[in-house]
Amino acid sequence: MAAMTNSLPKPAERELIATTTIAAPPAEVWALLTDFSRMPSWSPELVRMVPLLRGGVRVGQQYLGINKRKAMIWPTRSVVAELEPGRVVAWDTRSSGARWIWEIEPTEGGTAVTHRRPVPSGLSPMSGVFARAFLGGAEGHCDELEAGMATTVARLKAAVEG
Repeated sequence: MAAMTNSLPKPAERELIATTTIAAPPAEVWALLTDFSRMPSWSPELVRMVPLLRGGVRVGQQYLGINKRKAMIWPTRSVVAELEPGRVVAWDTRSSGARWIWEIEPTEGGTAVTHRRPVPSGLSPMSGVFARAFLGGAEGHCDELEAGMATTVARLKAAVEG
């Protein structure tokens, strides 16, 4: 008799998601969302996001991210992987294999905003070691990242509506 396995994803393997509705037109939300210099004021983990190439937000644009959690500070390199102006912007963080996706959609009276991080596909062995050693384990960090995403979305909402 074959052993039954649990097919539910482990916490570190689930998609992370945060959503909100902002009382503003999509163009206004998009303008603020794609000003990546403002992202650190919304994110609890991102300290700075610096473009490595000139030319604004476009596919292939690279960014240096400086992140902080407690006493730990680390850099990341991200590349804009998807861009549908006024609708979707996504970047890949090479060191973690994560894709960070922002989607906006018009709604009656505002804009629906979704921030997602699908299950990383190219997780490097070093990324797992780093998460276990310095971030309290990949599974616990996943929960913390999702809470941070919710904070980021709420702060974006406050910035647009305020």
